[in-house]
Amino acid sequence: DVNEEGIHVHMKDCSWPLYSFHNRPKEGGITFSPYQIHHVDADTEKSEEYKKWKEGDTRPPGPEKIDQSMSQQTSGGRPAHMMGFSDAVQNVVMNNYANWDGRASRSEYWWFVLFGALVGFVTGTIDGFLFGWEYSDPTWISTLVSLALLLPNFCVSVRRLHDLGKSGWWNLLVFTIIGIIPLLIFMVMEGEEHPNQYGDVPTNTLEHDGNIHTNY
Repeated sequence: DVNEEGIHVHMKDCSWPLYSFHNRPKEGGITFSPYQIHHVDADTEKSEEYKKWKEGDTRPPGPEKIDQSMSQQTSGGRPAHMMGFSDAVQNVVMNNYANWDGRASRSEYWWFVLFGALVGFVTGTIDGFLFGWEYSDPTWISTLVSLALLLPNFCVSVRRLHDLGKSGWWNLLVFTIIGIIPLLIFMVMEGEEHPNQYGDVPTNTLEHDGNIHTNY
């Protein structure tokens, strides 16, 4: 076979013929093979999408689809990112100081636990320098700070249990010795992936000056 430019083309070397010379229309002409029709349609669709993107009518389709699929795979109904240290402290101390309604994620709870441990270390060190390092020496600063953080610590633990769909009364297990173990297991478990009777799934986001702030 010879094409329009005079170049010999051996159709038997092709895995699928580019043109089908059988089943021609009655008026004559060359019909496209299914292989070529598929690629022509795909190229036409891509060209139209690119043209719309250049004209500002739509966004590039590729990255958006990838981002949506990745978000669905990573979140699974839960936040795709955890709450940061500063946001967790702010949300517990400033936004929910005496609030045990709603739910708290694992990252919010454990960041606040770390905050309490750091504060206890600092206040204990200050007490040591001011009042002495003996066990019987007073610890006024540590005591006052611990009392100030007692209520928000209780509230965030209740909201953490709410995230699991459990009542805050489970916190009473802390007054038993053996009950501390299941309570600790509850605190490290992932929360429910859907809204429950205590509220919606935590978003792990805070608003700073009207802007949504997240930590990845």
